[in-house]
Amino acid sequence: MDIATLKNYFDQVVGLLSYDPESPILFNTGFFLWWFFVLMTFFVVVQKRNTARIIYLTLFSLYFYYKSSGFYFVLLIISTLVDYSAGIWMFNAKTKGMKRLFLMFSLVSNFGMLGYFKYTNFFISSINEFMADPLAFHNIFLPAGISFYTFQTLSYSIDVFRGELKPVRNILDFGFYVSFFPQLVAGPIVRAKDFIPQIRAPRILDKKAIGLAVALIASGLIKKAVISDYISVNFVDRIFDEPLLYTGVENLMGIYGYALQIYCDFSGYSDVAIGIALLMGFTLPWNFNYPYRATSITDFWRRWHISLSSWLRDYLYIPLGGNKKGRVRQYVNLLLTMLLGGLWHGASWKFVLWGGLHGAALAIEKLTGSFKAVTKNIPLRILGVLVTFHFVCLGWVYFRADSFEKAIEMLNQVVYSFNGGVFMDMVLAYREVFILFVVGYMLHFVPRKLDNGAKSLISNSPLVVQALILVAVIWLIIQTKSAGIVPYIYFQF
Repeated sequence: MDIATLKNYFDQVVGLLSYDPESPILFNTGFFLWWFFVLMTFFVVVQKRNTARIIYLTLFSLYFYYKSSGFYFVLLIISTLVDYSAGIWMFNAKTKGMKRLFLMFSLVSNFGMLGYFKYTNFFISSINEFMADPLAFHNIFLPAGISFYTFQTLSYSIDVFRGELKPVRNILDFGFYVSFFPQLVAGPIVRAKDFIPQIRAPRILDKKAIGLAVALIASGLIKKAVISDYISVNFVDRIFDEPLLYTGVENLMGIYGYALQIYCDFSGYSDVAIGIALLMGFTLPWNFNYPYRATSITDFWRRWHISLSSWLRDYLYIPLGGNKKGRVRQYVNLLLTMLLGGLWHGASWKFVLWGGLHGAALAIEKLTGSFKAVTKNIPLRILGVLVTFHFVCLGWVYFRADSFEKAIEMLNQVVYSFNGGVFMDMVLAYREVFILFVVGYMLHFVPRKLDNGAKSLISNSPLVVQALILVAVIWLIIQTKSAGIVPYIYFQF
């Protein structure tokens, strides 16, 4: 083999291992499969040695984030140092005023970093609406998952300030908590009080835990790489890109399709993240609980993105006064919390509107007591599921559409140009898409006992059977794979 050939191989390897903005690391890519295989191969060597295990997984996690966002993995290190230091300083502070000062240091540092990278151009755009001489936009890269790990470290600082958590003295432990790769870029948002006690605890990984991990990884990959990606590329994106080219019934199916797509995409990521963490002996919180079975918007937010909704409740809604300062103030607090929750999802007024819709619905439910009424009556529960699902779908229109104008066009098509007669022609033209529609919604509404039974069957199967299941899932992903990479939707948040 000559030098030129060796150099060519070397360049290919370097290119593969380097950050590529067009090919970020994803759970459903071949690179991640081999990367994770290498990780687990050596993990079995260090898993019983606490410090070695922590350093090993932290380095792999930092590399994972480098493959997601390039040089911006430095932000993760800065965030770690800021909140680690703030926790120590708050605990050692002699006065309440000094303690508040150090908390302010954490808040300003984290929100400042998040604000610059995520909201600078949003604020410039909003200001330009009122200026004759508009300001120039900045070319700012949005690091993957910055909203997730910022909220994660903020919860640690606030818990230390409140006296609910003692600060982590070992920076290796804290760095591992912040950077742990399975949930780093799209959650779940993990609380320090739930995760840090696991870091140096004995690794307990029995056959049943491995089986559950396999079941979660398999189901998560199917949700994301088979159902979500396929219906997105082959149907949903086309409708949302040009709603006026399609009839109302096609637009309505596009809306239902996006509801399924975003659920399978996000819950699929969470399932894989929880499963991967479980393989390494760590337990992450559940992030979804059949959200489209919700009987009200209140119930929906107890089931959807649970780690975020509980974060907003504990660190925003309750500090604002919650329901302790009268009914009017409670409704204002709900609306404000959801408006800010909408803005967390994206730097655009459409996300603010989406949050406002949900905030208004939550306030109305509190005002009327409709949530309690629905839960006590079976016919009302069924009606509640239908109404809630369609209200959520209405919100998804603004969440997904490229602009307010596109959202209005889509809704106008549904209302004024429905043309239901083309339904069967549409189903035949997109039969594979609608097969996945049926499969996706059936899996979501399947009785809980059946779902748990399937997971239990897999977890109790021999390792050979579990391996064959994963091989079958990978084969299925390859068969349905689109031409380009389809990033997880929540990577942009």
